[in-house]
Amino acid sequence: MTTRNAGTHGSVGPNDEVMPYSDDETDDELDVSTDEEEEPSGEVGWKVKANDRAYHHLPEFDKKVFLCFKKSRYSGNVIKTYKYNVFTFLPLNLYEQFKRVANIYFLALLILQCIPAITTLPWYTTLIPLVVVLGVTAVKDLVDDLARHRMDKEINNRKCEVLLDGRFQESKWRHIEVGDVIRLKKNDFIPVRGHVVDMLLLSSSNPNSLLLLYFFIKKAKTNASEVGSNAWYLYDGREDSTSYRGFLSFWGYLIVLNTMVPISLYVSVEVIRLGQSKFINWDLQMYYAEKDTPAKARTTTLNEQLGQIEYIFSDKTGTLTQNIMQFKKCTIAGHSYGNRPSSDPHSSPLLSSKPVDWSWNRDADKKFQFMDNSLVACLRSKKDKEAMDFFRLLSLCHTVMVESELVYQAASPDEGALVTAARNFGFVFLSRTQDTITIREMEQEKTYEMLALLDFNSDRKRMSIILKFPDGRIRLYCKGADTVIYQRLSPNSKHRESTQSALDKFANETLRTLCLCYKDISSSEYEAWSRKHMDAQVTMVNREAALDQVYEMIEKNLMLIGATAIEDKLQEGVPETIAKLAKADIKIWVLTGDKKETAENIGFSCSLLTEDMHLHYGEDPPTESRGKKKPAEPFFPEPGKNALIITGGWLVSWGGQGFFQIDFVDMACECESVICCRVTPKQKANVVSLVKKYKKAVTLSIGDGANDVNMIKTADIGVGISGQEGMQAVMSSDFAFAQFRYLQRLLLVHGRWSYIRMCKFLRFFFFKNFAFTLVHFWYSFFSGYSAQVAYEDWFITLYNLFYSSLPVLLVGLLDQDVNDRLSLKFPKLYLPGQQGLLFNYKNFFISLFHGIFVSLIIFFIPYGAFLQTMGQDGEAPSDYQSFAVVTASSLIFTVNLQISLDTSYWTFVNCFAVLGSIAIYFGIMFDLHSAGIHVIFPRHFTFTGQNRKRYELEMQQEARKRAPAFQRGLRSRRSGYAFSHSRGFAELIASGRSIRRRPLSRIGHHSSIREVSERAENI
Repeated sequence: MTTRNAGTHGSVGPNDEVMPYSDDETDDELDVSTDEEEEPSGEVGWKVKANDRAYHHLPEFDKKVFLCFKKSRYSGNVIKTYKYNVFTFLPLNLYEQFKRVANIYFLALLILQCIPAITTLPWYTTLIPLVVVLGVTAVKDLVDDLARHRMDKEINNRKCEVLLDGRFQESKWRHIEVGDVIRLKKNDFIPVRGHVVDMLLLSSSNPNSLLLLYFFIKKAKTNASEVGSNAWYLYDGREDSTSYRGFLSFWGYLIVLNTMVPISLYVSVEVIRLGQSKFINWDLQMYYAEKDTPAKARTTTLNEQLGQIEYIFSDKTGTLTQNIMQFKKCTIAGHSYGNRPSSDPHSSPLLSSKPVDWSWNRDADKKFQFMDNSLVACLRSKKDKEAMDFFRLLSLCHTVMVESELVYQAASPDEGALVTAARNFGFVFLSRTQDTITIREMEQEKTYEMLALLDFNSDRKRMSIILKFPDGRIRLYCKGADTVIYQRLSPNSKHRESTQSALDKFANETLRTLCLCYKDISSSEYEAWSRKHMDAQVTMVNREAALDQVYEMIEKNLMLIGATAIEDKLQEGVPETIAKLAKADIKIWVLTGDKKETAENIGFSCSLLTEDMHLHYGEDPPTESRGKKKPAEPFFPEPGKNALIITGGWLVSWGGQGFFQIDFVDMACECESVICCRVTPKQKANVVSLVKKYKKAVTLSIGDGANDVNMIKTADIGVGISGQEGMQAVMSSDFAFAQFRYLQRLLLVHGRWSYIRMCKFLRFFFFKNFAFTLVHFWYSFFSGYSAQVAYEDWFITLYNLFYSSLPVLLVGLLDQDVNDRLSLKFPKLYLPGQQGLLFNYKNFFISLFHGIFVSLIIFFIPYGAFLQTMGQDGEAPSDYQSFAVVTASSLIFTVNLQISLDTSYWTFVNCFAVLGSIAIYFGIMFDLHSAGIHVIFPRHFTFTGQNRKRYELEMQQEARKRAPAFQRGLRSRRSGYAFSHSRGFAELIASGRSIRRRPLSRIGHHSSIREVSERAENI
């Protein structure tokens, strides 16, 4: 990186009063050498100069984009999350929509309908529904993109301070360029583009230069009709073979029968899913007023799966509990403190019965409560060295940042609680720099030199700090889980048994525990270790593993000081929620990093474990798999409920590979509840993956912190709780809310309703389209398999758009068998979703046969009624128009009345939809079958509301009246015989163009012209 100050190229130099620098910067760091201003030669690399915009605009930093067009290789700072603009919306949106298989399929049908040789339906019967679907989707995409535009505009127009002309001036984020020097204040957002923070910290107002950052995708019908080898047929002018005509008929029927699964199905499903998501967002009973946090459905594609959940995987801290930590108890050098019973030999009723008075400590947090005055008395006497070391460790071994007035910013609530406890007991954390930590020990301020910080991670389960005391001593302080601390204790360490007993007692009280220890280090030992540490820090390959190995070298032979116990209370309604979900046959697994005893007692307190359960503990790794021996034999043959409690180490052994994985899943799934203790975030995700892999069940994971993200992403549905640990879990989730108790409403109400509604919608949608489409199939037996349609064209076009869509759509949005109160009162109502009873192959075929039956009725009853009938005027009313209208009307009445019978929850909207659909049908049919519209568009509207032959006769009579053939006064007068008859059939019979008889070799005998004429008339 090349730096230059503001004075370069005539700029005013930086003013320290305007742009203060930290104390740890030297003049050499601020000085700019002229050697750095060399002209680039050869290939231009990435070069950046601070506070020099003109430099980055030089032509040498341009890159070719297209032909002679160039742009700077340095990206701007404009945030762009939107997809479209005014010019790209239409082509890009259409391109994205036609990447979907369904839209491509209907586009192919439209193309087929434009081929005169095979089409049996007008092109608009597919075009209009396709345009409507594309239009609705485009509007939805446009609304979403406009929201992204507004968000981008808001972000890009945020204000910030940029160093320009020697002074900090207000600018907008979108105007920031490469090399700009920016001044940020507390709680400011960092104005960087993308997900990578490409900013360099130059200085900080703190003398230690530390900074705390928070980090938050044409109609032509085929008139050929082959009916047996002896049949006469209408000739269409083409000498096509039978096989070729059959080929054309195949494509014709493909077009006719495409309404089995119409394009409107896809847009209807999307509308229903969107509506269900909005209902979740609008549910006031899932709104947490204390933090003004509503429930949020972050996806619209998983609502019905909420009604099919079989396994829930939950974090404990912050998910089942409040994640508000309070320091309650501790054990120091074998002595326990904090609300002890009076029978304890070390307790005094006078000192233990009331909260500690913190008036002696001017830095104490007045909200902090502790119920044991004896510990305060011990510390104030300054006689107990180990107690002093205990709280000194808490005030030094952490990564907390301090603000003015001793406001602590901690990476986790645990650290904040421990540092606050040390502060109240007289060890006040004051400040830190990159190399020092300053605390006030019992009113005496001391500064410790920080030599190394061995940070915490989920694998290490501990953190350490190496400090140089004011007297020159070097000491390592360490805190962590008891499982890893006890492995690294020195054989000479005292109080191991008494501390372990206290830890077990704390765990039984559902308290979170940490062990504290120390190690004195000689200067030579530290120097040797420091060189290895430095080498590991700069290694380019497997740096994390190298650092862990170096940490292990120094974190051994530790001396135990004691342990802390922190209380994390359960959230409101957690026991009731777990109990109801268990009644719904949903199995709940808790995956936590806590001790086994703590997790077990939390399990009892939240009703995850009950007294009537048989508890099974995973103590020893398995020695043999029974995967191939007796797969049907249960692991727990004794009757009753079972629960499994295992640890992360045991899980590694069982979940390693092969049949052990299957055995573990089978054994765990036989239990009502499972608790996995001391597990890492990776192990959480692995457990979820195993259940998905071997049980094929719908899973849900719920958590509140960054360590739950892998688990949330692995499950079929992820739920994030917006708690004390930031928004990482929420940002990775499908659904989010503020309290665990809302999960029962999400599943038992919204999930169940969504599943029932979607299943009912799909069943009825298939039924109504089977009944509609199969009429064409029955009609083919009487139309010579010519792929002719049984309805008129506009009815086919509008059937799924207006005549039958709204009632079934409202059922998918609003229907409910019972209300929300009864859904929560009777959790067993959730079972049909888990078992997939409402939509499966059986239900599909029931809908199919129902549709077949209705199609038979609405076709053959009108067909039988019109067969060989005669009207009073002597003409047959059994024309194609009358038959099609009666069949269509029967269908409309049938499907709308059927959806009325299937509707469980009636509202005014449902009633209006059913009656309105029937009214719309008759209104449109009246208009389309009127003589007026036929006159205006005779090619597209061929039905005229009456017999076409009579209509044409009336038109001819009107024409003769307007222009009579004979007028008096004319000189020429011709015989009336020539005009008394219409044109004969001589030319037609002689030419044979329209009526043709099959060759003798194929027909076998001659038929009379009268027979031909009769058959032609019938056709």
